[in-house]
Amino acid sequence: MDLTNQLILFGALLLLISIIASVVSDRLGAPLLLIFLGIGMLLGEEGPFGVVFDDIQAAHLIGSLALAIILFDGGLRTHATTFRVALKPAVSLATAGVLITAGITGVAATWVFDLHWTQGLLIGAIVGSTDAAAVFGLLHSRGLELKQRVAATLEIESGSNDPMAIFLTIFLVETLLRPPEFFGVAAVLEFIQQMGLGAGLGLAGGYVVALIINRITLTSGLYPLLALGGGLGVFGMAAVLGGSGFLAVYLAGVVIGNRRLQAAQNIRRFHDGFAWLAQITMFVVLGLLVVPSELVPVALQGLALAAVLMLVARPAAVLACLLPFRFPWREQLFISWVGLRGAVPIILALFPLLAGVENAALYFNAAFFVVLISLLVQGWTVAPAARLLGLEVPPDAGAVQRQEIDVPHQTDYTFVTYRISNDSPARYKPVYTLPLPETVQVAALFRDGEALPGTQQRILQAGDYIYLLALPKQIPKLDRIFVAPTGPAYLEEQRFFGEFTLNGETLLSDVASAYGIALPTGARAGETLGNYLLRIFTNRAVVGDRVRIDNLQFTVREVERGRITSVGMRIGR
Repeated sequence: MDLTNQLILFGALLLLISIIASVVSDRLGAPLLLIFLGIGMLLGEEGPFGVVFDDIQAAHLIGSLALAIILFDGGLRTHATTFRVALKPAVSLATAGVLITAGITGVAATWVFDLHWTQGLLIGAIVGSTDAAAVFGLLHSRGLELKQRVAATLEIESGSNDPMAIFLTIFLVETLLRPPEFFGVAAVLEFIQQMGLGAGLGLAGGYVVALIINRITLTSGLYPLLALGGGLGVFGMAAVLGGSGFLAVYLAGVVIGNRRLQAAQNIRRFHDGFAWLAQITMFVVLGLLVVPSELVPVALQGLALAAVLMLVARPAAVLACLLPFRFPWREQLFISWVGLRGAVPIILALFPLLAGVENAALYFNAAFFVVLISLLVQGWTVAPAARLLGLEVPPDAGAVQRQEIDVPHQTDYTFVTYRISNDSPARYKPVYTLPLPETVQVAALFRDGEALPGTQQRILQAGDYIYLLALPKQIPKLDRIFVAPTGPAYLEEQRFFGEFTLNGETLLSDVASAYGIALPTGARAGETLGNYLLRIFTNRAVVGDRVRIDNLQFTVREVERGRITSVGMRIGR
């Protein structure tokens, strides 16, 4: 009984320490996952606590389950709009990109560790996938907002490239144990089976789970568990049938997250917190598993391998995969640098240990060392790199609170709450004078904890809370009305977008005539400014994209359903 209570106390303290460590991570700018790994290593057999943990099977089970939960949550938060600008390049990176990265890194590993080429390729496959979820955790914690094309590409890649690395790793492990007669044919058949079953079951399973959620009546607290059980069920079914469970659970999350659901807000909030718990657990367990002294013998080779991966393999893969999509060089360079390695390589490094492959301990230690170097070097420099390359856009000011309203078969209205601060643009203004969109309704105004009658005639004061009913697409406009700009000065809206705002439907010829400039080469007769910018950016324009025509600079300000609706303009160079 005492042991049970001690374990509960120890687990609770570990969870609290890990969560509080996130504050340290924010202040130091360090990747949070590096903190969790460090906590695990401190708890391990060579740390001050001396906990001996060498159960590979348990670590694999915990890691796989946690990764499935993380991918499912990532799918739930992937909006369908991101696929408009990034689906093809992201899928290219998640498939061909992983192959190129694994191939180049594998060749380097073969030479660095003096291995057979199949063994070298196995190391390349193990470290071949990125962990962009860790990168976004770091970026958001530092108050950064990336251009949508870059963010969406990394977001989709992070959810869909793990299955490719897992497929390569499993295939190469099986090859080392039982070499196939026809290597190439076996690889193609295995790939079709893994990806085909994973994608098919993921899409179908997500649709079925969403249907079940909307068809049955439960206590509100059970809907998140129903979604989680459905997602893990899809994962398990795909894996048992020989498909990629990780691809299946991610796609199931995407399908579920982009449908109208009962208790949708509860489901998202629960999975957000649960995914963090899964990350903490996974990284602490993986940190416990490693023996730091065993990393020393592979340090020099691991450093060389990490350098090849970060400086050669990943950039080569990005260049080859994004070339057809004409990404600007700054975006390609950033995506190349954000090849952050995380939990997946460590989990994949457990496969050879479980299978009893020769040199399995070497593979694990090499992968762990590469992950550490990646988190230290790339993880610490992601935010400065985004600033240096000019890929930031003004961050959303953000409402104090957002609450979706679950109304069956109705438009997805949302309650938003704003606290009027001392520097709020709405302070000292009567509510009826605010330039609210037509369909936005003021629901209530609270002052000193009391609801005020006659809301429309009230003059807003610092400390007031105003509640509005709005559509999600209207929230950015409401942010500008109620919240003072945040972030560095160079990201203030007027400095970023320019002094003037033009409608996307404005004729390009009218702009040229009004400001005395020549029409750009290739401009079409009767073409609008929005259509011209869309064409320049191959129909994948995002907020923050810029074009200079003579002495005018145009910056995409708003995009709605694939159309540029608003453009910022600055005069001068």
